[in-house]
Amino acid sequence: MRDKQSSRNTNREKKVSQESFPTRQPYTVRPVLVSCYGFKVKNGGLEIPIARGKRLSLPLTKHTLDMISQPGVEVRSFTLTRSRLCLCITRDVARLECASTVGLDRNLRNLTVGNDEETQHYDLSETVRIAKTTVRIVASFKRNDARTRRTVASKYGERRTARTGHLLHTATKSIVERAVQRREAIVLEDIRGIRSLYRRGNGQGQRYRGRMNRWSFSEAQRQMEYKARWVGLPIIRLSRAETRGSSTTCPKCGERLQSDKRLARKLCCERCRIVMDRDMVAAINLSRRGRVRFARSRPPILPEAQGGAAEAMKGNPTPTVIPGVDAPKLTQPTKS
Repeated sequence: MRDKQSSRNTNREKKVSQESFPTRQPYTVRPVLVSCYGFKVKNGGLEIPIARGKRLSLPLTKHTLDMISQPGVEVRSFTLTRSRLCLCITRDVARLECASTVGLDRNLRNLTVGNDEETQHYDLSETVRIAKTTVRIVASFKRNDARTRRTVASKYGERRTARTGHLLHTATKSIVERAVQRREAIVLEDIRGIRSLYRRGNGQGQRYRGRMNRWSFSEAQRQMEYKARWVGLPIIRLSRAETRGSSTTCPKCGERLQSDKRLARKLCCERCRIVMDRDMVAAINLSRRGRVRFARSRPPILPEAQGGAAEAMKGNPTPTVIPGVDAPKLTQPTKS
């Protein structure tokens, strides 16, 4: 009996030791240096103090030097890794006075911007093709080692993200420049929770659900917001209640638009007897609803645009802080 009891106690101790793993000391996966003290931008490079009287100079690209040499721009801190240098810059932005609004409707294959006067489409069908090609290449891997496969797949994923981000950058840059010229505030819709519409069991096919779940709609909003804040352009975010029905409501009479399979992405109004593109309808309705909010909320629309974002450092500056502005462009590879 004693031998059986001792063996049971031993087994219990083994189970307890297996379930409760000892905690480890925290560590960083990649060496990172973040600092906001002692550095200087001098002679086309970033000088970092490494010892008493010694400085390490990292060369900066022409684009980076052009950005930080703009009036009102200051470098507040830097982040240095083995292969990348990121600068955190600030800029004192003067708020633009806008006379009207323009709605932005985000879709899988395009961005539609417009109001009652004019609407314009920005084609993004190339992003769908890039995502489809990346999925097909990753699915064709026949490697037995899961770690090697994961590493190669992550490289293709980073490549897809970079290419998609560049296409979105081109479109959002044109939209912001056009809005600045016409003095129009940009109205954004609230489409959070849209992923729940394309889950398994909702009646869609696997390919359709795959395309919709690979849709990077939040990246377009992120780029739009920081570019607008960089030039002081107001951004109006509509709530979910204000966004509801923006693409199915007739902009003339307010009746619900009807869809027809023969009309593809066009909707018709039985009362007005007109046929309009659903993306154009959404942009016009968003512009009108944002105009009402714009008239009620002058001045500040977004608290972040008036210096709400701040960086954790000694002596936070009073100007507007835009951390990581255009981070992929403000980088410079370093020699390891």
